[in-house]
Amino acid sequence: MMSSPRNLEYEQLWLNAHTDTRAAVYTFSSCITLADLNADGDFKLVVADLGTGSTNVKLKVYKGTSLHSETALLDVPTGVTSFYMDLNEPRMPAIAVASGSNIYIYKNMRPYFKFSLPSMDINPLEKDLWMQVRDEQIEHGVFIELLNNLRAEIGFSQMSTQSQHLLTLDSSNTSSFVQQNCKFPVKRQTVVTCMTTLKKALAEETAVSCLVVGTESSEILVLDPEAFTILEKIKLSDEDSTTLAVPAVLSACGLHAVEFRIVAACRDGSLRLARRGWTETKTLVQLPAQPVAMTISPDNASITIALMNQTLQCYSKKGKLQWMINLPAAACALCPVPLPHQSATLVAVSLNGGLLQLYNGRQLVDVIKAPQSVSGLVFGRFGQEENALIMFTVDGSLLVKILKRTAHFNLNGGGNTASVAPGAAQQIKLQIPKKTRLFLDQTMRERDNCVMMHRTFQRDLFQLRVDVARACVKALQSCNNPVSLEGAEPLKLSAQVLGLGPLFKMVISLQNISASSMIQGLGILFHFDDKMYSMDKPFINVPLLVPGLEYPFETMIRNISELALSDQVRVLVVKDGQSQPVLAAIINMPVCDLLGMV
Repeated sequence: MMSSPRNLEYEQLWLNAHTDTRAAVYTFSSCITLADLNADGDFKLVVADLGTGSTNVKLKVYKGTSLHSETALLDVPTGVTSFYMDLNEPRMPAIAVASGSNIYIYKNMRPYFKFSLPSMDINPLEKDLWMQVRDEQIEHGVFIELLNNLRAEIGFSQMSTQSQHLLTLDSSNTSSFVQQNCKFPVKRQTVVTCMTTLKKALAEETAVSCLVVGTESSEILVLDPEAFTILEKIKLSDEDSTTLAVPAVLSACGLHAVEFRIVAACRDGSLRLARRGWTETKTLVQLPAQPVAMTISPDNASITIALMNQTLQCYSKKGKLQWMINLPAAACALCPVPLPHQSATLVAVSLNGGLLQLYNGRQLVDVIKAPQSVSGLVFGRFGQEENALIMFTVDGSLLVKILKRTAHFNLNGGGNTASVAPGAAQQIKLQIPKKTRLFLDQTMRERDNCVMMHRTFQRDLFQLRVDVARACVKALQSCNNPVSLEGAEPLKLSAQVLGLGPLFKMVISLQNISASSMIQGLGILFHFDDKMYSMDKPFINVPLLVPGLEYPFETMIRNISELALSDQVRVLVVKDGQSQPVLAAIINMPVCDLLGMV
């Protein structure tokens, strides 16, 4: 069967580097990572094989196309990621495996540290029931009945692990379970649902990163990479609602020491945001369906998310829907595809049935066909290759495709076509000047003092805002404002000075800007230096002001100074019975023409 020309055009962009249908690796995208484990430039594939779901769970390392090593895991993992813990040389990353209520840290693929999530508070009534059954004060049947009543009151998720296990057993096994576990202390332990990383102080590829963990207890924890203490603890709730949401997918961007954004897609279909210094998240948007996978764009922090209703949607960092496209099948996985040579980041979406589509925004730029549905995929450096796409299918097959170095996606056209070879204009090398010593010293200074520079900028910005606010308040209190903000007299004042001098005509215009109310009892008062100016009418009575009309008032003012100097004239709009002006304006008088004074 011959392939269509369109499929041949797509196939030209990728090289089929490796296909292993007998790999028997069952995993998801959250359990796959690429890391330079030995700091030798040879990136290896680290994947958590879920096995049957309860047995044969292993952490496998692939070097090239062969299995390099494997380590048995005690429980089913929910996330695997690589991160740099310290600044030691050589720069070797650690592997974090989230499994149950623990996070296992591996260095050189050897166990290094185990972090356990903190225990949660236990309901006092539940704890008292276990103590009574341990002391044989109540019978087992009564004990189980009271636990069922407590579950209906506080919820199944708020009970301890022992109670949850007991309430799921058959009635024939409950007595033996109570006898075996009543002597152990009652614990309520949460589990890890998702995990990602966040750069700590620098945005470099090998910079130290913090672990960001989402838990079943509706919390986001940010862990220190060296001491593994909790740096941030954020509750997945907002001020407007007391309901909690369990995170399903986490994505983070920014720097923990400066400013960061953590976006959590929750099981209830909500998209929530956490930032530096927050103790609770903020709901960005309520999604129309549950999330499948999510990624954040490094350019503008936009959020691209695949949903269970066969749609791919993109939201701005403030939660506004930018675009939405309908997928031909249900989405199974999603991963970003950064292309630095084209200054773009694509999004690869695997669909049910084996189809994998690459999007630049809402534009489809490439299509890859796999033999089975892809359950997990990752894009990045693998071995010595810069751009490798690794896919695991639902039947356990391993597929490795390498993007050709001459491949060039058509990111500007409206169609779904792609060209292979770059144009002649793109092959011209730019004459980039050499980096001077001053430039390098300045770069090092900015990198070493980035936190202090950012804080200084923020402090000056806040000081500027405070000074502007104080000046605005001072102007309002002193009535030096051409527009009245009083609700009873909404007025607008404007002034003009006509003439070359020494005799000037001053035109004052008043306008009632209210909707329907009329204003009366006003007057215009001029305040000036009588040694500099003389005025025919220093006070003008204002008639009834009708809304919407502009009323001009004229007066003549003469400069009587022998030196032909200029000064300011203050115009005050006053009202009968009030000691404070309604509004005021300051007019800078022009300099007199010397010829006119002769």
